[in-house]
Amino acid sequence: MIEIVAPAGNLKKLKIAVNYGANAVYAGLSQFSLRSRSAKEFNEESFLEGINYAHSKNVKVYATVNGFHTSAQLDGLKRHLKTLERLKPDALIIASVGAMKLAKEFAPSIPIHVSTQANVLNYADAQVYKELGAKRVVLARELSLKDACDIANNCDVELEAFVHGSMCFAYSGRCLISAVQSGRRSNLGSCANDCRFPYELYAKNPENNALFRIEENESGTHIFNSKDLNLAKYIDKIVQSKAISALKIEGRTKSEYYVACAVRTYAKALKDALNNTFNPSEYEAELNTLKSRGFTDGYLINRPYEKDDTQNHITSIMQGAMQVQAISEDGEFFASKGILRVNESYEIFAPNDILIPQCDNEIGKIFCKDGKYFLEFKKLINEKNKEFNELHSGNINLCKSPVKLCEFVFLRS
Repeated sequence: MIEIVAPAGNLKKLKIAVNYGANAVYAGLSQFSLRSRSAKEFNEESFLEGINYAHSKNVKVYATVNGFHTSAQLDGLKRHLKTLERLKPDALIIASVGAMKLAKEFAPSIPIHVSTQANVLNYADAQVYKELGAKRVVLARELSLKDACDIANNCDVELEAFVHGSMCFAYSGRCLISAVQSGRRSNLGSCANDCRFPYELYAKNPENNALFRIEENESGTHIFNSKDLNLAKYIDKIVQSKAISALKIEGRTKSEYYVACAVRTYAKALKDALNNTFNPSEYEAELNTLKSRGFTDGYLINRPYEKDDTQNHITSIMQGAMQVQAISEDGEFFASKGILRVNESYEIFAPNDILIPQCDNEIGKIFCKDGKYFLEFKKLINEKNKEFNELHSGNINLCKSPVKLCEFVFLRS
């Protein structure tokens, strides 16, 4: 079975990923993860809660220990590995061989997955990691599918490939710009995303030191800004290759809706590819509802030198085709994420294969149109039966659904 491996930036996102079709989630605890900001969202108690929740739904949890650590951090890393040995995630995602050696000593019962940061590009490297005890290798994002097949044919190790999410202009994320400009070290998990900033370029005359500004528009240019990876339309080819064991989605620091939409879409694409009902336009339409930096199909299908669409020189963010207006964690009350108004229709976004009940009562109605389900409020009523005409993002009041829906359901428009 091919896994969908989803990002879990906090406990809520973990639960969303599980409910929307992930077979595994990856999450970090403490500063030893390459996303230290999201790792701070977990403590030991909530991380264990996430593991137990995922396991109750037959979903695996992979703990990220994928930073590059200095000697001064190694004692802390040993203690951290002992903690993970006690919490029992299903695997450790590790980038450095030193951390792998320590993991075998201090967390011997937990399988090891080699991080994409290790830059595995060939079967010789994969064989070495296999000999060091790795169960799975997360391939470098610069790799082609043909190269992945070569690794699979020459090394008995599971292969995981990124199929969606942010790309880095630096080789496999090995970047120093953030450290140079703001003192935040990317390779220790605190990247400031300096590559997304607008820059001004200057040409200097060495004879008189005159500077001439080179500009593409009045705000400069995004010279490092990589577009986001999107391989949804190639999932059938990836499945047919029989080389890849897991499809990975990037995005631990991205929104709850991003996690839900990306996981649901790729789970559907994978299921359709296996059932010979593959429909690329359906997946592209869903993923276009997400905020992004524009999309590229990266390098898994085409070689880097064949690409001319991998960068967005205009902006660091593009709005999605739809906006999330609300989310309900329990299916009974919605929290506003945008604007909720009476007598306006909002599309219901829920996990695949969930039955959405139709209704029409004093609070509102749920109806089906063109195969999609919509909710229209007649009243916005909170838990204390106080009524509102509008609810905006940031408002602490929750509004009642006209009928109970599933957990972690979104309203979008």
